[in-house]
Amino acid sequence: MYIQILFLLLNGVLFTSCQQAQDRDLPSTAALIDNSHGIAVIDPIAANVVFQSRDGGQTWQDASKGLPADKQAGTFLINGGKVYLGFGNDLFQSKENIESPVWEKVYLPNEQIENIFSGQNGLYVQSREKGIYKDMGSGMWVNAFPELKGQFLRTIMESQNGNLFIGSDNGIFKSVDQGKNWKHVYEDGWMIHMVESDGVLLCTNQNGILRSVDGGEHWEVVISEGGVGIDVEVIKGGFAAITYNTASKTRRVRISMDGGKHWQAIDEGLPPDALIATITQMGDFLFCGHPKGIFRSADNGKTWNLVLSSIGKKVFNLSVAGNVIYAVPKDGGC
Repeated sequence: MYIQILFLLLNGVLFTSCQQAQDRDLPSTAALIDNSHGIAVIDPIAANVVFQSRDGGQTWQDASKGLPADKQAGTFLINGGKVYLGFGNDLFQSKENIESPVWEKVYLPNEQIENIFSGQNGLYVQSREKGIYKDMGSGMWVNAFPELKGQFLRTIMESQNGNLFIGSDNGIFKSVDQGKNWKHVYEDGWMIHMVESDGVLLCTNQNGILRSVDGGEHWEVVISEGGVGIDVEVIKGGFAAITYNTASKTRRVRISMDGGKHWQAIDEGLPPDALIATITQMGDFLFCGHPKGIFRSADNGKTWNLVLSSIGKKVFNLSVAGNVIYAVPKDGGC
């Protein structure tokens, strides 16, 4: 039995809610024969690394074959018809149709991968030590944005008009010239995840969920419960968000249908928990990654049904590509 301990320190509250020590099941194995020596060897077969559903969450298939069997995926991204999974210093991509992925390893600088992001001109990966790398094609990666050296960079987003936003431990930086010059547009705490829809920008922050309607020049807190912002996503006609509530010691799930101005809770049908991880939408269904498994709602969160049970004590992180939804189980959901 492997034992993994994941420490994710994000200004106290997030550290407390995410710190988990989990047991992992041994991976499946297949016995192979080395004919030259007559020795039986054990070839690990990856399982329970990534799942997919092609029928709206009714049934789920294990799509892990070809991935590392002894590691948990730390981050994943769907972009340009491919799925990307990060395992420590290794990055894997689906080589063929994402509905039946065949995995191949992508060359990267020997850096710890914290996150993967998509841009209009390619991929970005976040390194723990050296910031953000940009994919220049043909296996070439460059250390991007040296102008922000000294800042701990956590995320990057390209807005619809081509502006760049960097989230750091020291707020938000904005560039209107593809990273040549930067403006510090928000300075109150870290920012991790940002989305945009119809000219509205939302992001997760240590104070909750932030909103901007002037291209990221000014920001206001629209959800704050004394806790941090966990996730924010675009859904049909609005946004969905997850925040941590310090009073109840649980994470709350909400949606907004007026551009992020007002929010309503949609988690009455979900078991309260401090490790609810992600919220996303595919077709007419909302999906939520919860410590008990994946829940699905057909009525915008009024009711929820469990469609896939959890793997051990892991929480599923979710992402959608067309009519396929992917789920990656992670310790603590973080």
